[in-house]
Amino acid sequence: MKKRATKGRTALFLVTALLTAALSGCQSSKTDSSLTPVTLNEVAHSIFYAPQYAAIELGYFKEEGLELTLVNGAGADKVMTALISGDADIGFMGSEASIYTYAGGAEDYAVNFAQLTQRAGNFLVARQPDENFTWEKLKGTKVLGGRAGGMPDHDGIWEHIKGILPP
Repeated sequence: MKKRATKGRTALFLVTALLTAALSGCQSSKTDSSLTPVTLNEVAHSIFYAPQYAAIELGYFKEEGLELTLVNGAGADKVMTALISGDADIGFMGSEASIYTYAGGAEDYAVNFAQLTQRAGNFLVARQPDENFTWEKLKGTKVLGGRAGGMPDHDGIWEHIKGILPP
């Protein structure tokens, strides 16, 4: 009889513990009203933004009074659309979308004001691995320099690459 009572108490304890744990995840998250909400729309998730991601995870933005919402825009054109529509407060992108918007006659256009990274973030990617790759191997081949909606002149990237090739 004593063994059965102990099992009943143990079962009751476990059920109570499980319910408490399950229901604690159902609390609504409240934003601190003292924080200023800021929506940041970035052109793409990138290793170049690693310091920003670390700052978000470490709570540095909250320490500075900002409630940061990070959105992946998936392209400069979409980041600019988010800025123009008011869906984003800040956009991380290259200058091309700002140039297109300004050249299109927009009255409220974005102004690029800082260089976030020191490199363009371009990568050379091949379909097959090449253990003995050299830049010389690119001579006479076709290299795709970007994507539609990206840099105004994809050949600009290729010009940078050709500049490092030996003559």
